Amino acid sequence: MRRREFIAGLSAAAWPLAARAQQARMPVIGFLSAEWPDRFADRLRVFREGLSETGYIEGRNLEIEYRWAEGRNDQLPALAAELVRRRVSAIVTAGSTPAAVVASRATTTIPVVFYVGVDPVNLGLVTSLARPGGHATGVVTLNVEVGAKRLELLHEMVPTATSVALLVNPTSLGIAETLTRDMEAAAHTLQLQLHVLHASNDREIEMAFATLTQLRAGALVIGADAFFTGRSEWLAALTARHAVPAIYEWREFVSAGGLMSYGSTVLDTYRPLGVYTGRILKGEKPSDLPVQQATRVELIINLKTAKALGLTVPLTLLGRADEVIE
Repeated sequence: MRRREFIAGLSAAAWPLAARAQQARMPVIGFLSAEWPDRFADRLRVFREGLSETGYIEGRNLEIEYRWAEGRNDQLPALAAELVRRRVSAIVTAGSTPAAVVASRATTTIPVVFYVGVDPVNLGLVTSLARPGGHATGVVTLNVEVGAKRLELLHEMVPTATSVALLVNPTSLGIAETLTRDMEAAAHTLQLQLHVLHASNDREIEMAFATLTQLRAGALVIGADAFFTGRSEWLAALTARHAVPAIYEWREFVSAGGLMSYGSTVLDTYRPLGVYTGRILKGEKPSDLPVQQATRVELIINLKTAKALGLTVPLTLLGRADEVIE
């Protein structure tokens, strides 16, 4: 065999080995969420934009293992355990406070980049917002913190309703208890009677609305939860069928025919989630990355729905609304 042919043969044989070595060096992150993948496309796009700011492109120099609980919080521990066994470089818990709690408990060595709606200090995820101090950091939104404000806005919209209901998912770790406590305090201040209804599956949602009718509650606050987000259109239809004014955290609920929404602007908070993940992949420690806090909230009102419910939207609410759907 000629020398040139021999060298070419060696190069050809070495190429698959080099390719496999390069692939082996490609970092893998786990993406754990209680959401549905088809409803997460916009948020994933912004998350990937954040990753790209640090030089990471999925499929080029980064692999992402996705685990979706699709509204079933009871599936999160098993999904988190799969990612731990996979020995991923980091676990990103997006759109789900329960996922953040579960992932943080599943490992003490793999960095966790969380997206939560409750104070992560109270959840035990970090020591402080400025100095997380452990293996987790991320972004905290205002969506649970402003739960009491949702009740105030709904009361302003429907001042004649003296009996109101709160719908929460009892399996939502860290959220259900906080929302219930805060809403009970707000209801007491507003001199409203508050009924707390529980639902963690479709049948229980139907039962909750049946109970809502029996209680003759005049308004409904839907608690922050990934399961309810995945049912936004159905929840909006149920509130219309039962003719009950309702408020939720996300715009999707109002777009589907719900009356009001009040919460953080979701896409603004997913870019820093991607940036933090990239920085951790480059060697920074979660303990040195301060928890980022969302500062923007938006109020959206559906005038068509208000009219169908026989409500006149106060000018004070219209003036504060970030968007009005007619």
